[in-house]
Amino acid sequence: MSEAAAQASTPGTRERLLRAAAELLTEGGREAVSTRAVSAAAGVQAPTLYRVFGDKEGLLDAVAEYGFQGYLADKQALSWTDDPVADLRRSWDLHVEFGLSMPAYYRLIYGDARAAEGSAARAVDMLRELIARVASAGRLRMSVERATRFMHANGVGVVLTLLAASPQEREQGLSELARESVMRTITTDGGEENVVAGPATVAGRAGALREALRDPGTAALTAGERTLLTEWLDRLADAPERSPGA
Repeated sequence: MSEAAAQASTPGTRERLLRAAAELLTEGGREAVSTRAVSAAAGVQAPTLYRVFGDKEGLLDAVAEYGFQGYLADKQALSWTDDPVADLRRSWDLHVEFGLSMPAYYRLIYGDARAAEGSAARAVDMLRELIARVASAGRLRMSVERATRFMHANGVGVVLTLLAASPQEREQGLSELARESVMRTITTDGGEENVVAGPATVAGRAGALREALRDPGTAALTAGERTLLTEWLDRLADAPERSPGA
């Protein structure tokens, strides 16, 4: 067995490489995470890294996962209340806090389409579940999928915009302004002070029924009927709202 193969099979080698890569990422950004620098910092031969991670992209994917675990754990640990809209606001704030506190990880995860397919995809799934709770309460103005894409795009855009400026030059209140704009767009609540849902809209009713139909036992429908009804409900949920009398 070669020395590189022996090192790769040694317990703790993978963790040592990840810690070394994480420190380099935090100190110098993605450019600092070279295979040579990581191998040297971990005290192993360069071929060992390739045996463990395959290539540099595999290493970066693993580092993204390594740094993202804390954020996902914090998000999963949030205790949800009876107000799904308020919970959605808290989720936004946690996302922004993670991005500003761990900028190198955030840029790696959300600034690289390949990395986003893994780490960020789970966060989007969790966001989708939160928005589905809003829909189930009849307080969503559009389909769950559209609302998820809209909120995710705005949240990532806000964090990357803030990270592009120095801490001293970041616009205070930008995150809250963007958050409330998103909440007004996707929910029936007009603002943070208004936690009671307003009159149910067609979109809200359609969204609530759409979520109820996710349980196969909620309606005596065939698979084909369920698919067709789901398509109609999504279309109703995403239809442009009309003002009264229009």
